[in-house]
Amino acid sequence: MKLVKLLANLGYGSRKDVTRLIRNGWLTRRDGSTVALDDDYRHHDLLVDDEPIDPAQGVLILLNKPVGYTCSTKDPGRVVYDLLPERFRYRNPVLSTVGRLDRDTSGLLMLTDDGQLLHRIISPKAELPKVYEVQLAEDLRGDEVSLFAAGTLLLESETTPLAPAVMDIIDARHARLTLIEGRYHQVRRMFAATGNRVLSLHRSRTGQLDLDGLEPGHWRIVPRDEAEAKLFA
Repeated sequence: MKLVKLLANLGYGSRKDVTRLIRNGWLTRRDGSTVALDDDYRHHDLLVDDEPIDPAQGVLILLNKPVGYTCSTKDPGRVVYDLLPERFRYRNPVLSTVGRLDRDTSGLLMLTDDGQLLHRIISPKAELPKVYEVQLAEDLRGDEVSLFAAGTLLLESETTPLAPAVMDIIDARHARLTLIEGRYHQVRRMFAATGNRVLSLHRSRTGQLDLDGLEPGHWRIVPRDEAEAKLFA
């Protein structure tokens, strides 16, 4: 791929902007030499303003989403893309969230521009466990563990029971819930079915991929070998 097209696809600007960037000497190699428009290149060797250029198509990003951000650019207010470099909004193919967390839910959120990878992760066949930390408004009533594990719970306005879910009780108003599904507002609706209300909700793990000290609002690139080992092994 030509340099101009590569950098434009990575969101560094229009082709005109990228051409100017290269001609002004802002694209360099790790050894400090500048790169011309028609030069051969190795992706991992390129720097823009002395910073490595972003990964090519196939990137997987892990974000620790804070409360108050939405996953859709159609929603008003702050969106998760505000937490990433602005150029990530303009990548081609687009960078999409892998599933969603609602505005009031924090924690592990993945984004990718790889459609096949996205569908592998969200496919019901994958049955990837997703772990949530739940703080409740009322004390647990005592039968939630068996109720959620039974695989018979029907959510309001649905006709298909939920798959069995594992719940660990931390204390009277704090639980850890592991799901293999991802229905709309599922955790909140599950506890609503028991007469309780979720005060705070945090996704801490998907598969074996966790936040591992990643602070709220921070993100990192997940190497493909790590993604394969922790999501699909």
